[in-house]
Amino acid sequence: MQINGLFPVPFGHDHHPDAARLNAALRTLFLARESEGRRHANPGPITLRNEQVFESHFQLFSWPEREIVELREFCLSRVARIAGELNGYDVNQLARLDIKTDAWFHVTRRGGFFGVHNHPLASWSGVYCVSAGQNDANQPDSGLLNFIHPHIGQSMYLDAGNERFKEPFGIQNFGLSLQPGQLVLFPSWLLHQVLPFYGEGERISVAFNCSMSLG
Repeated sequence: MQINGLFPVPFGHDHHPDAARLNAALRTLFLARESEGRRHANPGPITLRNEQVFESHFQLFSWPEREIVELREFCLSRVARIAGELNGYDVNQLARLDIKTDAWFHVTRRGGFFGVHNHPLASWSGVYCVSAGQNDANQPDSGLLNFIHPHIGQSMYLDAGNERFKEPFGIQNFGLSLQPGQLVLFPSWLLHQVLPFYGEGERISVAFNCSMSLG
């Protein structure tokens, strides 16, 4: 009997080729901007979070610093690649692809979390890891980027016929322990959260949303 998977959710994964150099510069810049307080903070936060999380305003990719320009080009080139592959765009169409973005950074310290949310008015979202902090080996879920299973009826009824489905058919949420330099791309409609961070130091990440048109 043939078994097919329907309704899959596409994810993109990549890693910056020179992450240590780039992330050192990003960390220095972000901590300096965080220290300026409200000047660079999101003025109207909505998603549930606590005071251990600093969230910047959403114009990060417009900053002129060299490290921001490099990060923006890395992230948006990968977004264009995954959108082109999944939509079947040819070279000419890719050259016409216009990507508009919001982007921001988070600095999370011990105990910080970010609640369940998605990103309206965008087709693709991404998270880039600058620093993972120093996690506690006894807290394996610390700081996980946790994606909520989108099949809302998945656990309506569980028995021996479905409770041990193998991946990719399982009913569990999907958690990523991001590593420095790692980039993950996902559809913006997908609900996700960041679980409480129990490590030392700073967990620093950049998040962004993309909306696109063919010019």
